[in-house]
Amino acid sequence: MLSVASGGISLSLFDFEVHVKRMEGQEDILLPQKMSEAASGYDLHAAVTEPVVLAPGERRLIPTGFALSMPPELEAQIRPRSGLAYKHGITTLNSPGTIDADYRGEVKVLLINHGQEAFVIQRNERIAQMVFQRVPQIQLTLVNELSETIRGSGGFGHTGR
Repeated sequence: MLSVASGGISLSLFDFEVHVKRMEGQEDILLPQKMSEAASGYDLHAAVTEPVVLAPGERRLIPTGFALSMPPELEAQIRPRSGLAYKHGITTLNSPGTIDADYRGEVKVLLINHGQEAFVIQRNERIAQMVFQRVPQIQLTLVNELSETIRGSGGFGHTGR
């Protein structure tokens, strides 16, 4: 974002401000953080009170210890961490999960164990990542006919393998 300030041009690195509120009793839980300067996602940490064993095939809702307030132009998407998915088969269900701009409750992550062994989630362990996306304003218009395309109404698997 570029703005003109008295005496010159000012460059701001941030397009939006998102407020983060730490939940009571979670002062030791790390807030969302990027693990590198160019990372698109903010790692989320488990705010479990004791280790959680996630058996193969089991799914659990894991708290993160914080809530958000963001402008209506944004949504936060919760996505798996590639290392957990690759090494242990741990991923997020409903992926990407959406946090709407008007939600003010604690952010929680729905994890599932697709691995062959139980996985233990420790307090403050990185469990998922959060990526912010712009949400366009859309007007849906009811019509009697849609424009034609080559694909037409071809659905699941209609183009072959």
